Amino acid sequence: MMFAPTMSMPAAAESGALHAALWGLLAGSALVLGAAIGWFVRVPTRAIAAIMAFGSGVLISALSFELMDEAYRAGGFWACAGGFLGGAALFTLASWLLARRGAKHRKRSGEQQPSEAQHEGSGLAIALGALLDGIPESMVIGLSLLQGGAVSTVAVVAIFLSNLPEGLSSATGMKRANRSARYVLGVWVVIAALSSVASWVGYVAFGGVSPHVVSAVMAVAAGAILAMLVDTMIPEAFEEAHGLTGIITVAGFLTRFGLSKLG
Repeated sequence: MMFAPTMSMPAAAESGALHAALWGLLAGSALVLGAAIGWFVRVPTRAIAAIMAFGSGVLISALSFELMDEAYRAGGFWACAGGFLGGAALFTLASWLLARRGAKHRKRSGEQQPSEAQHEGSGLAIALGALLDGIPESMVIGLSLLQGGAVSTVAVVAIFLSNLPEGLSSATGMKRANRSARYVLGVWVVIAALSSVASWVGYVAFGGVSPHVVSAVMAVAAGAILAMLVDTMIPEAFEEAHGLTGIITVAGFLTRFGLSKLG
């Protein structure tokens, strides 16, 4: 299902930016929902791991069939490949810097996350790390609106389904690191709001630019998302789910693939 504005060009551009922001906020709200569940409901760690594996499969499918394919068609192989590798490199460098400040286990639901007493400044690093994980996904919404003139509900659903376990797992780990409910929920509310801003920026900043540039930016987002999956989500999934991780990830992949074809 697609939603497209039908009005004069300036008004359409304003409406498109607003649509991007609202859809980004909707997708980002899954982080808050997941964090609330992680804080108020005692969810077994194996269940959290299974949800993380499912979310990973959803994102792998999205970046394979939507981001990379669209990036290739818009800008060709070299723009796509350069952006993909560049996005992965940028994410890896930023994640490494944050890990040195206490954010290495920001997606873990166990007791791996350090408390502020154990590692001063780790709270801020974890918050920045969570933001780093979410920005590429959010920008994709704005970019997809530019590419097709409308936002696909499939893309929003895919990001929503992957954000839910991210918030759930990370908030559970924050709680076990003795961080307050105000801190945990506040972090995810702010990140959800910034996700909306990122979607808006993705639409506004790249409107009217060369298809090769849009291609490269979409590929950068795809590379960052894949690096994030391998760096944060999949390790958490395998830590608890072990041998079931593969089949659950495949189920997530197939779910998103099916949504795209049925949609």
